[in-house]
Amino acid sequence: MTRLDWTKLPVLEDLPDLKGARVLVRADLNVPLVKNPSAKAGESLWSVGDDFRIRSCVPTLFWLANNGAKITVCSHLGRPHGEPDPKWEMAPVAKRLAEIGPPVTVLENLRFNAGEEANDADFVKALIENQDYFVNDAFGVSHRSHASVVGPPQHLPSAAGRLLEREVQVLTSLLESPSKPFVAVVGGAKVSEKLGVLTSLSKVADKILVGGAMAFTFLRAMGLSIGDSLVEPDRVDECRKLLESCATVIVPTDTVCLSPGGKFGADGQGGETKIIEGDIPEHWRGLDIGPVTTKKYAQEVEMAQTVFWNGPMGVCEDSRFKEGTRGVAQAVAKCPGFTVVGGGDSAKAIGDLGLTGAADYVSTGGGASLELIECGDLPGLKALRDSVKSSD
Repeated sequence: MTRLDWTKLPVLEDLPDLKGARVLVRADLNVPLVKNPSAKAGESLWSVGDDFRIRSCVPTLFWLANNGAKITVCSHLGRPHGEPDPKWEMAPVAKRLAEIGPPVTVLENLRFNAGEEANDADFVKALIENQDYFVNDAFGVSHRSHASVVGPPQHLPSAAGRLLEREVQVLTSLLESPSKPFVAVVGGAKVSEKLGVLTSLSKVADKILVGGAMAFTFLRAMGLSIGDSLVEPDRVDECRKLLESCATVIVPTDTVCLSPGGKFGADGQGGETKIIEGDIPEHWRGLDIGPVTTKKYAQEVEMAQTVFWNGPMGVCEDSRFKEGTRGVAQAVAKCPGFTVVGGGDSAKAIGDLGLTGAADYVSTGGGASLELIECGDLPGLKALRDSVKSSD
């Protein structure tokens, strides 16, 4: 597979003189919202719960503003399914951005228009009307062929923003020149979504530590009983082949399990929990890596020179099944090497523990980071490289 040379990506300095120019910036301002109990009449009922993604795009906006550009920012928020929805209006995000960034115009939620996800040509034309240049600083959606991601570069000279540039640089470096030993920790629910990533990582990582529900398909492939744990039967053979061909993949030896009939999740209650090594009894369900596995994974992470972590080790929204994820997060914080957290649930987990600053890099895109590692390129990046050139 030919991998992206991140140095070929057009960056802000490649744009012409921006004094007085109108620049459309695609940012990823898809942040969690919380109810605003102090909202007054006419104010939004919602406020920003975590402004990490908003803060991440601010350096690009300041650079553009300091170089004389007139900035219009566009983003999606939530999943309004192509129709206006008061819950997903951009007002709370625009308010927070105004507090920490330069003066900009913020467009309404892109996904209020079905043309965004459909990559509709007319919607693209409406977005770029009266704009001179385009900047993509939305790494978290650059794996999507949406109108605001791949459309503008077909019509406007375009460049990657500071955030997008850094994301690509960091993630491609993991596969090109990682300091050894390189340890990858991969969790999550569905192994079908991670097999391609695991295959790519197996070619460069010294060890791949598997956790989350996806681990049980590997355990089934090893011939172990997994009770009622989540499994993808149609992926068992692929997991077996990966285990047989790659000595770097390590799976849990013990799991924290819930007894039959027990409920789990944010409001989980009832049922007995038990640490089980090896085979899981009938109707019991594995929901976290066990303490022995957690300790082993933590030791591997702490001794690494490069770490990539994506995906929780268990159902960490349930306090009974969060210790595996906590152990990995704490190990990442202690690791003296270069540590990268691949966005999504992993970024949330390390943030909830107050350890975000302890990782060397926290990506803003979970799915995008995985696709870049697996495929070596993203639609949004290719669109920038193929963008029209300035006539200046």
